[in-house]
Amino acid sequence: MKLNDKNILLGVCGGIAAYKIPLLIRLLKKQGANVRVVVTRAATRFVTELTLSTLSQEPVCQDIFPDGSSTDEWTRHIAIGEWADAYVIAPATANTIAKLAAGICDDMLSASFITLRPNKPKLLFPAMDGEMFESASVQRNLSWLSEQGCIVVNPESGQLASGQCGTGRMPEPETITDVIEQAVTITQNDSVLRGKSVVITAGPTREKIDDVRFISNYSSGKMGFALAKAAAAKGAEVTLITGPVHLHTPEGVTRLNVESSEEMQNAVREHHTSCDIFIGAAAVADYRPVEAISGKFRKEHETMEISLVKNPDILAGFSEQKKAHQLAIGFSLETAGNLDHAKAKLKQKKLDLIAYNTFDGKTSGFEVDTNMLTLIDNSLSIQELPLLSKQKAAEKMLDAIEKLLNSSK
Repeated sequence: MKLNDKNILLGVCGGIAAYKIPLLIRLLKKQGANVRVVVTRAATRFVTELTLSTLSQEPVCQDIFPDGSSTDEWTRHIAIGEWADAYVIAPATANTIAKLAAGICDDMLSASFITLRPNKPKLLFPAMDGEMFESASVQRNLSWLSEQGCIVVNPESGQLASGQCGTGRMPEPETITDVIEQAVTITQNDSVLRGKSVVITAGPTREKIDDVRFISNYSSGKMGFALAKAAAAKGAEVTLITGPVHLHTPEGVTRLNVESSEEMQNAVREHHTSCDIFIGAAAVADYRPVEAISGKFRKEHETMEISLVKNPDILAGFSEQKKAHQLAIGFSLETAGNLDHAKAKLKQKKLDLIAYNTFDGKTSGFEVDTNMLTLIDNSLSIQELPLLSKQKAAEKMLDAIEKLLNSSK
C-alpha cells in the first residue's frame, strides 16, 4: 500500500462537501495511513468532531490555544507541521483559500499550513458554488498558491448544493485518495539531486549608462525561477542569483538579488567551490559601458556615442574552474535552425549540458510562459522536448541532469 505508515494531515473547512470527509478518512486508514484532522470552526457545522476523531483515532484540532495546560500542547501547531508527510485541505472554501494566500494563520488549520516542512506536498481541493469558484479573487488566490508549490485540484462539474449545475463539486473520496497517493509517491522517491548544492542564475542584468539609464534585455527570469522551484522540489539546496525581475521566490530557495553582470559574477564566484551544479539561465548582458556617467546625461546633442566593453562570461568562467564532480549547465538562445551554434557553445564553454531554444516572441524565449527546448549533453546526445510550460520544461531538464549525475557514478 502506497500510503502505508504515511502521516496525512487533513484540513476540513466549512463547506457542504465536508460530508464526504468521513469516507475519505476511512479510505486513507484502509491504505495504512496515519490521519490527523484539523478543522475550521465553520467545518463543525457540517461534520462533528466526534465523527472525525472516532474515524481517525486521533483528537481533532481546531484552536491554536489549547484548553489544557500541558507544555507540548502550546506548540502542537509546529509539531503537526513536522509530523505530516502531506497536508490535504478538503473541502477548501473561498475564505480559507484567501487566508492561506495572504499568509494569515489564526486557527490550527492555517497555522499548520505555515509550519508544514518544506518539500512536503500541500493539496487543495476547492469546493464551492460555480460562480464563487470562477470569481476573480478565488482564481487569483489559487493561482498564487499554485505558484508557491501547492497542488490545486480543480473541482468537478455537476449538480451543486445551490441547485444549479456547474463547476464546484469536490471530487469523490476515492479520487482524492488516488491524488494523495500520487503526490506522496512522487515526494518520497529519492532523487540524486537530494542534498546537492545547486546554483542558478536567472533574469536579465542591467548595465548602467548613467544614474537613470541602463542597457538590458527582455528576460523575465521565468525559466530560471522554474528551474529553482523544480530543483527544490527534488530536495536540492538551491541558491537563486537573479537580476531585476518581478517574480516570487520559490519555496525552499535562497534568493540573492543582483543588478549588473559584475555583481552576478561576484555572487557566483562565492559558490564556485561549494556547489555541485551550476545552471546559467540568466540572460547576462554581453557588453557594458566602459564607464557609467555620474548623474544624468543631458540631451544636448543630436547623437550620442557610448563605448562598450565585453562582459566576462560567467558560465565559461565556472566551467574553467569546475572540479570533476561539478556540472556546468547552460542555455543557447538562437534563431531557428542554429542547432550547430548550440553544439559549438557546448564544446567551447566545456559544458555538461546545454538547452537550445529559439526566440519567436510568442511561444518560446523571453517573457512568455512556455518554451521548446532541445537538450544536448557533452556526448552530443540530443533530446527534443515539445512545447511545454516553462515549469514542465524545467522538470524535464532536471531529469536530464539527474541522468548525467547517475552516469558519472
